[in-house]
Amino acid sequence: MPLIDLRSDTITLPTPSMRKAMAAAEVGDDVFGEDPTVRKLEEMAAQRMGKVAGLLVTSGTMANLVCQMAHCGRGDEMILGDKSHIFYYEQGGSAAIGGIHPRIVPNQPDGTLLPEDILSAIRIDNIHFPVTRLIVLENTHNLCNGSPLPSSYLKQVGTIAVEKGLKLHIDGARIFNAAIALGVSPAELAAPADSISFCLSKGLAAPVGSVVCGSTDFIAKARRMRKVLGGGMRQAGIIAAAGIVALEQMVERLAEDHDNARRLAEGLADLEGLSPGALEKVRTNILYMDLTSDVPATETVQKLEKAGVRVNPVGHHRLRAVTHHGITAEDVDTAVAVFQKIF
Repeated sequence: MPLIDLRSDTITLPTPSMRKAMAAAEVGDDVFGEDPTVRKLEEMAAQRMGKVAGLLVTSGTMANLVCQMAHCGRGDEMILGDKSHIFYYEQGGSAAIGGIHPRIVPNQPDGTLLPEDILSAIRIDNIHFPVTRLIVLENTHNLCNGSPLPSSYLKQVGTIAVEKGLKLHIDGARIFNAAIALGVSPAELAAPADSISFCLSKGLAAPVGSVVCGSTDFIAKARRMRKVLGGGMRQAGIIAAAGIVALEQMVERLAEDHDNARRLAEGLADLEGLSPGALEKVRTNILYMDLTSDVPATETVQKLEKAGVRVNPVGHHRLRAVTHHGITAEDVDTAVAVFQKIF
């Protein structure tokens, strides 16, 4: 029996349409700006985000770092959440490579940063302090139960940024999940941001790549940052072709992943050994489960995998499951049965 892999939506495989498009892609040297398929993807991405220009990069981590470095100089400071992906999972690249100082404020359970916390974190003009340049938000917010941040909140933070002379970057790795969950366009969610990045290789199921979107001047600077990070690509149209198919064919179906995540949460809601309340927190395709026993999460993960289900241990007593393309409602029901057997 094949494993039901719920570790991440990065597990998705390219669709037959993507493979066909990749094989037939018209290509050129992207560093010279001569790859027509890359240019088409960048234009499509920018249009979807309501921005003027786009830039294809290799990963979400590179996308975030490119944006941070384009907005901030060495020794400048950015404000971001204590549970943000940039702070938790990107190896401190902003400091190690960009020389950018992180100013951490608490994420609320819904993934937001309190406006008063943002305002309190902005430095006054004093020679002892780094200069605040950037606010960073994450939408959807991975560690906060995959929560989507609504446009009303994003506008509020955008207003703070404008009034204080700061820039706003949205780590929108799963921005299309947020848009589907909230019933709005990605452009509406991106509107307050000076830059936004999103992943092609998560729920959209492309094999590789992320896109950064912003103004013409910003993307020109971001392109330089991509180059210095070693991200200049040549015949990248082969990658971009899958991204085009992802934008054309894979966005609306994200609602199916959200339904499956809720189906999984409902199936596990009353399971002894898991803390209650996870069902109420499911908003998109991410489900976190807290173990109530002293058994380490890693041990539970091993038992589940032997029975045919893979999930991620994300703490000593916490598991994460992510639904995605390739996971059906029947797979979810099978996974629930495995959980019931193991627990």
